[in-house]
Amino acid sequence: MGSLFGTDGIRGKANIYPITPEIAVKVGRAVAVYFKEKGDGIVIGRDPRISGEMLESSIIAGICSMGVNVYKAGVVPTPAIAVSAKKDKRCCGIVISASHNPYYDNGIKLFKGDGFKLSDEEEDEIEALILGDELLKKAEIISKTGIIVEEKKATADYVDFLINSMEKPDFNSLKLVVDCSNGATSEVAKLLFGKVSKNYEIIFADPDGININDGCGSQHTEHLKQKVIDNKADLGLAFDGDGDRLIALDHEGNEISGDQIIAICANYMHDKGILKNDTVVTTIMSNIGFVAAMRKLSLKHIMADVGDRFVLKDMLKNDAVIGGEDSGHMIFLNDHTTGDGVLSAIKLLEVAIDTGKTLKELAKVMKIYPQILMNVEVTSKPDVFEIPEIAKIIKKVEIQLGDDGRVLVRYSGTQPLCRVMVEGPSEEITKDCCSQIVSVVEKAIG
Repeated sequence: MGSLFGTDGIRGKANIYPITPEIAVKVGRAVAVYFKEKGDGIVIGRDPRISGEMLESSIIAGICSMGVNVYKAGVVPTPAIAVSAKKDKRCCGIVISASHNPYYDNGIKLFKGDGFKLSDEEEDEIEALILGDELLKKAEIISKTGIIVEEKKATADYVDFLINSMEKPDFNSLKLVVDCSNGATSEVAKLLFGKVSKNYEIIFADPDGININDGCGSQHTEHLKQKVIDNKADLGLAFDGDGDRLIALDHEGNEISGDQIIAICANYMHDKGILKNDTVVTTIMSNIGFVAAMRKLSLKHIMADVGDRFVLKDMLKNDAVIGGEDSGHMIFLNDHTTGDGVLSAIKLLEVAIDTGKTLKELAKVMKIYPQILMNVEVTSKPDVFEIPEIAKIIKKVEIQLGDDGRVLVRYSGTQPLCRVMVEGPSEEITKDCCSQIVSVVEKAIG
């Protein structure tokens, strides 16, 4: 991995390197040159955050300067671009989004023409083009520049794709509340649920450029919880800003994590005989309760590195059809090539309808161990185990927890943060252990 790409594309604060118009132009040029022979133009979409149009214009300028056409999809969920790229045989797809991050952040995600995200090697090759100086020289000799085409059908195509994934497009038996995080799913959710349900309410679906993920969506479910309880709804669905994550709430407002949703769906698929190779892929961030649940269900469980594309890599390697992250990224490979929050919601609703069970009942498939995750802002990212005082406190806490917990200390791939995660037998012990490690990390590299 180079200096630009993190665990999910290029990300940072908008208007500050590397999320600047200058770099965006170079990204457009690099992607155009790298993929131009592999399909018909490039499809580009974005979430509604305020800096999206600025970056979109710059990327488009870079693409067109290399003689490649651009299909401009506008505001659409990230997985919709994967659908569009594959369906319309584009050479690749680009999404401008910082996912669940605040409005002042932004990012650039890339899909190949087959709808899959890039490998590390492909990102490294594109990064070399971005940071090199050869593309400007190539652009100077191109007189037949690319054109911009308004891709007006991308949203409708995505909604059709979602409906076609359903066994039975009828969710009328469930009362739903859907939180769109003032993000890219706002229009899609209205169109989709308008076609498959008469018993739903959509909230936080009025994006203004700066209210994306602001006290709403998959990261902030407090308002959704109250709405579910007040409406006496069966469950709540919360997407993130670009629509590739889902967090659900049961009828009592209890949050159902990505781990739990994956466990529910994997158990259901196993019972139906459609869980290929009885294999499930999650990440090293999965709750140890998930590990215990997979063992109890006699399912093969593979733990990948953090990041949905690493989950996908291990899914393909092990011929698995379901995988994801506790954060709410879930991949249903029989239906899609990438993490998709809306598709995940459909799969969860289908389980609830077919089994006749409440989400609270379904979630009993796994017990959640208390988990504390604390973030420490850091000035650098050295190997934590090469710092004696950090390595010592981690070892001390691991001995203290024994078989009743675990410790995971890692850096964020998209932000200057060190994430300290501890699981343990009780909330009090877990929080104390996590605080011990955080204190040392803050002193060493904070």
